[in-house]
Formats: sequence, C-alpha cells, structure tokens
Amino acid sequence: MCGIAGIVGGAPGRPTLEAMLAALDHRGPDDRGTYLGDDAALGMTRLAIIDLVTGRQPMTSDDGNTTLVCNGEIYNFRALRAELEARGHRFRTRSDTEVILRAWEADGEACVERLRGMFAFAIWDARRRTLFLARDRVGKKPLYYWQGGGAFVFASEIKALFCHPGPGRAVDWTALHHYLAYGYTPARRSAFAGIVKLPPGHTATLTGGTLNLRRYWDLPPAPAEAARADTPELHERLRHEIREAVRLRLESDVPLGVFLSGGVDSSIVTASMREVTSGRVATFSIGFGAAASSWDELRFARQVAARFGTEHHEEILEPKAAELAPVIVRAFDEPFADSSAIATFAVAAATVRHVKVALSGIGGDETFAGYPRYLGLAVSEQWARVPRALRRAAGAVAIAALPESFTSRNLRDWVVRFAAGAERPLPERYFAWTRFFDTPALAGLATPALLARLDGDPDAEGRTAWRGRGHGAAMDGAFRVDLATYLPDDLLVMADRMTMANSLELRAPFCDHRVIETSLAIAPALKTRGFRLKGLLKAAYADVLPRSVLAHRKQGFMIPLARWLRGDLRPLVDDLLSPERVRARGLFRVERVQALKQEHLAGRRSHADRLWTLMMAELWLREYLDRGGDWRLA
Repeated sequence: MCGIAGIVGGAPGRPTLEAMLAALDHRGPDDRGTYLGDDAALGMTRLAIIDLVTGRQPMTSDDGNTTLVCNGEIYNFRALRAELEARGHRFRTRSDTEVILRAWEADGEACVERLRGMFAFAIWDARRRTLFLARDRVGKKPLYYWQGGGAFVFASEIKALFCHPGPGRAVDWTALHHYLAYGYTPARRSAFAGIVKLPPGHTATLTGGTLNLRRYWDLPPAPAEAARADTPELHERLRHEIREAVRLRLESDVPLGVFLSGGVDSSIVTASMREVTSGRVATFSIGFGAAASSWDELRFARQVAARFGTEHHEEILEPKAAELAPVIVRAFDEPFADSSAIATFAVAAATVRHVKVALSGIGGDETFAGYPRYLGLAVSEQWARVPRALRRAAGAVAIAALPESFTSRNLRDWVVRFAAGAERPLPERYFAWTRFFDTPALAGLATPALLARLDGDPDAEGRTAWRGRGHGAAMDGAFRVDLATYLPDDLLVMADRMTMANSLELRAPFCDHRVIETSLAIAPALKTRGFRLKGLLKAAYADVLPRSVLAHRKQGFMIPLARWLRGDLRPLVDDLLSPERVRARGLFRVERVQALKQEHLAGRRSHADRLWTLMMAELWLREYLDRGGDWRLA
C-alpha cells in the first residue's frame, strides 16, 4: 500500500515531485522512491506489506524503458506469476508489483483484466513517451489528475497535486451541487475545477498530450438463468466465494486483523478468516458508552470474538468530533459529509497500534441487500397503487403519530422520506430517499447566486446505473445504483482516507468483483427471503454465526451525531453555522440554515445529516479556499 504521484511534460523537476511525495507520506511512511526522466517524473511512498525487502518502487523493466508505480495489492499475484513464468518471464522480486510490470510486458493494456485486487497504478513508457493509468474495478484505490500548460499531473490525493504550480483552487460548482445532494463528490469530478478522478474500472492512456479513457469492467447484466431458489448448493457457493475472497486478502508479510462492528458482514469476514487460518486473528471494535447505547454493538462483537477465539480489542469513542473534524477535512481534501468517517478514523487509529492491515465488511450491504430502503422500495411499488388522496392522508396520520427520535432508529424520519418519495416515479423515488438535500430543499436553501451556479444533474450517474437493472425487479436497480455510486464514491473513499490517514491498509472481501458478480446473478427477492434484510446471507451462515448476531436489527457503522450536535458539539454548530458566517459566505439563506438548527436543537426534527453537510462545507472552505482559493459567486 502506498501513495503515488507523477508529472509528465512541463519540465518535471525533482523538487516538485519530492514535495508531492511529502504530502503523501502518511500513505506510506516506510519508504520513498523516485524516477526522474527527461519527460516524466514518478514517485511513491510505501507502506510495506508484501515483499518487505525487494518490493521497492518505482519498478523498472530490465531494458530500462518501462517504469511502474502502484498503490494497492494484487491478491492473485502468485497464480499470475506462475502463468507468466511458464510463458518465459523472469522475476527479480517476490512482490505483487513486479507481476503487474511483467503482465504489462506480456499483455499490454489488457493486463488489468487479469488483476484481482485493489489498485491504482501508472506505467511510463519512455520509448513511446506514453503514460498508462489504471484503477481497480470497484474503486477501492484513488487516482486524481490535472492537465494544463503542457503538463499532466497525477496523485493518490488532491493535496499532492497542489504541490505543482498548475492546479488551482477554484470550486467545481457541479461537484459541489452533487455534494449538497449526497454528501460526497461524484465519480468523475472533484470539488476543485480541473482536478478530476480516473473512474473505477477504467484505464487512461496519455500520448502526445491527449488522454483517452477506456472502461474495462462494468457491473454485469443479470443472467437469463438467475438463481431463484434457496438451496444448500447456493449457500455453499456464496460461502465459497466469500471464503476465497477473504483467503486471498490474507496475503501479507505483516500482521493483520479485522474491523469487527458486531454486524453480520464483519462477523462473516471474521468467521471466514478463522476458517482459512489457524493462526492469530485480531479483532477491533468501538462503542459509544451507556449514553448512546442504541448505537452500540459491542456486545455482539464480543460474542463473535468469543465464538472464533480472536484476540479482541475495544475502545469507547467519545464525542471528540470537534477535534477530529479539521483532521478529517484535511484527509479528504474535499467536503465529505458521511459522519461515519469519525468512527472509521477512530477504529483505524486503535487498530494500527497492533497491526498494519485490517479486513472490513464494507460492501456487504450493497451486495446482499442490507439497507432498509431496499425493503422500502418493494413496499413502495405496492403503495404507489393506492389512490393518492388516501396515501397522503395515511402518511400525514403516521407522521403525526410518530415522535421524533434522536436514536439510531428514527422511524418518523423514515416515514417522512417514504411518504414524500411515494409521489415520485422510479428511480427518482429511490434517489429522494438517499439524498441529504433534494431539489426542492436545495432551492429553498441556496441563495439565488448559488442556485445560478448549481448546474448538472446529481442523479445522472445513478440514473445510468439504474438502467442496467435486471431480474424484472426495481430492487436490482437500487443495488446497481449503490454499487456504482454510494459504494465507490462514499464508503470506499471514506475507508481509504481514514485508514491511510493512520497508515493502515484496509481490505474489503465483499468488494471483490467476483463476489459482486455472484451477487448480481441472484434474484433480489431471494436475497431478502422472508422479507428480511440479508435474508439469504443470514440463512447461508445460520450454522456459523451466533443467533443473536443474525437476529438483531441492522445498526450500521454510525455515530450518535444527532445527539452530539445537541450536546458536546453544540459549540461547533454555533461556530460553523452562525448567522454572521452564513451571511458572509453568501451561499445559503440565513433564515433556512437557522430554521434547520433551531428545529434540531429544540428536538422537533432531526436534521443531523443536513447540518453536518453544511458544517463540513464551511470547514472545507476555511481549510482550503479562504487562503488563496476561489469560491466567491461574484
């Protein structure tokens, strides 16, 4: 695992490259390497995981023509190495990085189609003066780039790009529009104009100043013969695919462990890890104490740890988000409103004191139907057939009867979202449930000057993914939306930045592309058998996991943000969203922001996600744009 950076054209110099690598030091504090040619400079910072001695980068071919830098791990590198050796290729190291280099020599751009892992890499061909970039299928590892003034600059994080004189700090208003809608920036853009991301499942080739992108993987269509029957054979197939994904991710020359939340997914990863190894298994969990017991799953994590004999570690997370918020903003370089980042940062900080690699259950919800909104979608299709007047009346009665809750289970908020979405067609109904600010809400929040800048369609990527739905089921469209947008652009970005900020490598077996392909071949109704979230997955592991873990309701890896905003974090709310500050920015209507604050602080309605979205935007503006940036509307 590491950070990579490079410059092609524009007289690349060592001081600039070294500055870029210094900005990425947290991603790889164990080593640093550079390559400096006439037209290109490449570098990396290394977190040594595999082949600690001879796996240094940049790695250059035997003839000195081709140079590679890679961030990530190739889990099937041993099998690929054996194949390449059989074809006559000789290896100097034991590293997975050299396998990429030899595969490139053997198969060119097609080499990426044979790699199973998480990666973002760059190959410079000095003879042809060509740069080749690649990113893994699901988007586990990041790759940003900027092009202008005869130079092309790339890096694992935006902060490294700012070490080059070319990229500026003007706001990309289309990306900010998406952020306000969903809490994160979209796949192909960043919050900074001109700085973009190589999308997941894509390669890019730079020749003569022209960059050409190619998609090499996409979510597969539903097969004509889908799995529709719950059978022991299907259970075994699922367990085999997940077990194999876990086994491959145990490849390491340093100690590793598991993020164990106490939920089904991380518990399955722990169980699978124990199944394929008899060695030490370390597990790491966080809780929130008695004051926030509805958010705490420690008791379930302890049961799983006891069942599989792990070396278990726990920490109680205190509401120190006021201290962590600036740290988190600097880690992302962009506004990012998923408050789970705080919990992820905390568990990463605790884990790295014991191991350098951790496995996680990220991706299990998207692959095996773990979100309540999936069941809500099935209900809404029937609800939409009820006469509109009756729907509205029933919704109003339910909303009036349910109290607002600041626990992890806010039924009233769910009903409010469900009732509002019922008036919309699919897929807009589904988008409305997942947005922080929908279009009408943004129209009421943004000033006229900001509204004039908010172009683009925040739902565009989701709409494209929805069109690929199969099985004759809307739920399959929802899976595809989340696999194409929420998973790579929110969850995996969060996992990468929060762990790398602590120099910890995170691996996600449920994000293995073969596990995803297996999942999408299963009829959605089967995944929610018995109208239960993850019904099929739970049935497949019924004889493996503790019954209490399988039976308890979904919790999610979240923090008690709504409660904290009314208590310990109240000073942060007042600072970041004071009327004077909001008015000076000129982005949001003061009266609307104050209404959100007052409703939340008075306990009338939880606006935790919406307030946090505005707070993190303000903090990002302070950290990145108030000194030399361009964010003003006029």
